[in-house]
Amino acid sequence: MRKLLNTLYVTTPDRYLSLDGENVVIQSGGSEIGRVPLHNLERIMTFGYTGASPALMGKCAENGIELVFMSGSGRFLARVEGEVSGNVLLRRQQYRFADDKQNSLAIAKNMICAKLFNSRQTIERTLRDHPMRIDTEKFEHCSQLLKKSAEMAKNASDADSLRGIEGEGAQIYFSLFDDMILQQKDDFCFTSRTKRPPRDNVNALLSFAYSMAAGMCASGLEAVGLDPYVGFLHTDRPGRRSLALDMMEEFRSPLCDRFVLTAINKKIVSPEDFEKREDGAVLLNDGGRKKFITAWQKRKDDELKHIFLGEKMLWGIVPYAQALLLARYIRGDLDGYPPFMWK
Repeated sequence: MRKLLNTLYVTTPDRYLSLDGENVVIQSGGSEIGRVPLHNLERIMTFGYTGASPALMGKCAENGIELVFMSGSGRFLARVEGEVSGNVLLRRQQYRFADDKQNSLAIAKNMICAKLFNSRQTIERTLRDHPMRIDTEKFEHCSQLLKKSAEMAKNASDADSLRGIEGEGAQIYFSLFDDMILQQKDDFCFTSRTKRPPRDNVNALLSFAYSMAAGMCASGLEAVGLDPYVGFLHTDRPGRRSLALDMMEEFRSPLCDRFVLTAINKKIVSPEDFEKREDGAVLLNDGGRKKFITAWQKRKDDELKHIFLGEKMLWGIVPYAQALLLARYIRGDLDGYPPFMWK
């Protein structure tokens, strides 16, 4: 199993990254404020249009270290990468699967069934942990609806109907999201999912978490030799990592949504960690991003048991494990793609 190395996050916009021997140097105003050995890193993520020297870019590409540029809101901008990993035969087979509607549908159905199953598990976990603070009848009703949605997804006849089922399931699930927020209700009220841009504090946290998870999935897919841009449910679009978005569906509820709920309910984040722009967009500010990323790193180090593999692993490794299972299925080593199921 792959070793989980460190990720260097640079969250302040005025930082500049350069190379000194085998170290990445962080500079501010021309002065060095820190350095980190490259051999300890698997990824460098910068937020807010931070600059980096060509020498550092080349060294990262040579050593297989991702150098990712994100906007301040967590939107993916660009990535420096070296030679494409993996063998051409695996990718050619992936492209054949993507061009075949039935093969694509089979993989997509498993991913969406897992998403709906995991969403239901989040609801069931809240029912178990906080029965005195929620409307249990409402939660139980929605849980049963999601169970039916998963059964419908399993029997979907085409991709469009599967997307419709997934969308209805998401509406059912998010209808309970505000009820799962138990603290700081005045400042973290959720009414509906807004994406581009997020319109409130909760949506800002969700969007940032989804961006982080999508990056983890893309890295896992590339590590096993798959093309993260060619998906089975999300259609092809220039610059969109469609397969990473497909795989991320499995992680939205157990990794991202639960993380956001924990950050709010345990008061890891506060109203002072956000900024509202003139266009109505609500984003994490510098301090908020630092709090978020610190807690996110701790979450990646939490251990869980992978149901299909029967092994204990860190959350940060799970997307890689799923990418490995997907590659095995595409190569013909497995009879079907086993999605991530959380309990």
